[in-house]
Amino acid sequence: MFQRSHASRRAPFLSVLFPVFLISMLAMRPCTAAAADGDAAKKDTPKDVIVFTNGDQLSGTLTREVGGNVVFHSDVVGDITVTWDKIKELRTQTKFAVLDKSVTPKRHKLPANVPQGTISVADNMLTVHPDNGVLIEPMPVKSAQYIVDESTMTKQLIGKPGFFEGWHGTATAGATIVEATQKQHTYSGAVSLARVVPTASFLNPTNRTTINFSGSYGKSTQPAYVSEGVLYPESDTKTALYHADAERDQYFKPRFYALAQTSFDHNYSLLLDLQQIYGGGIGWTVIKQPKQELDVKATIQYEKQTFINASGGTNQNLIGSTFGGTYLLHLPRSIVFNQQFSYIPAYNNANAYSATETDGLTFPTYKNFGFTFGTLDTYLNDPAPAVPATKRNSFQMTFGLSYAFKSKY
Repeated sequence: MFQRSHASRRAPFLSVLFPVFLISMLAMRPCTAAAADGDAAKKDTPKDVIVFTNGDQLSGTLTREVGGNVVFHSDVVGDITVTWDKIKELRTQTKFAVLDKSVTPKRHKLPANVPQGTISVADNMLTVHPDNGVLIEPMPVKSAQYIVDESTMTKQLIGKPGFFEGWHGTATAGATIVEATQKQHTYSGAVSLARVVPTASFLNPTNRTTINFSGSYGKSTQPAYVSEGVLYPESDTKTALYHADAERDQYFKPRFYALAQTSFDHNYSLLLDLQQIYGGGIGWTVIKQPKQELDVKATIQYEKQTFINASGGTNQNLIGSTFGGTYLLHLPRSIVFNQQFSYIPAYNNANAYSATETDGLTFPTYKNFGFTFGTLDTYLNDPAPAVPATKRNSFQMTFGLSYAFKSKY
């Protein structure tokens, strides 16, 4: 009886819903047909074609070429990067601007006499086919320093990304959980973001902003137990390391820049409650190549150290510097190695110096996902006194799943 009563109450609702559903379906038919026509038109759009020296052929879209590295997108295999010596032929339906080594593009100004149009490559020679049909003399592929589509070139030279645009970087997370006689939980994570304006690699940067965070928290619990009539209470061992920093670089030369930075560190193992740094200085991009980049920098800064359970006089205010650098290396199979290192002396207390080094190796797995192996080595020369004595060095090794953020600007 309950079911009959429930159904009788639901019947008026269904009687109203069915006509509405029927009318909505009839109304959607033209839209669906239009969408189908749009999908058909999209499928009929001509594709760019790349033919490799081994005879394999791939259709898709040429994305760009920078310094001899051709980036090609296919719906089947995604983005691939290949050098000119692996390409036999290349034909595009997309229009591109080809900048040879004699052209130095500058912000807010479109370079003159840059050939633009569809392109074709054969026998290591590149030909541009403009809309007006004017014949342009082919050039060797090695002379084509940059190949970029017209809209991207205009946007990068004339446009300006908003603050929330142009970011790229990675996020990594890992965990270890052990449930046995002892209970152990360890969690780690990291976020690294960078924004370079302009975002195109064929232009000299005007400014760069970086934000980084890494952290690890662990706890090991030994349950209470009785041994030889003696009760040993439950005990915990904790580890906690956190680091955060931000930096703003303003370029006054293609490879030289002024910078402002801040950083914050907490290291429970070294009894460091918080180390704060605020400073400014100069930086130099020593190496800038498609496969690797090295920056070195030096700053003058204010530094404040506070320690856990510190006795009088342990906490201190320091005037010092940071001498450091960052290194990025693209290895075969899209493996990426990155390294950051720094030495931090203090001028008003010669014993209050520290050093850090972080290393990371990321292996791509699926699309934007990857596997990351990293290390963090920290040295603090003046830890707070404690019993037992605190070691001056801490070393951390992490494994985790990472996700890459890519700028769409």
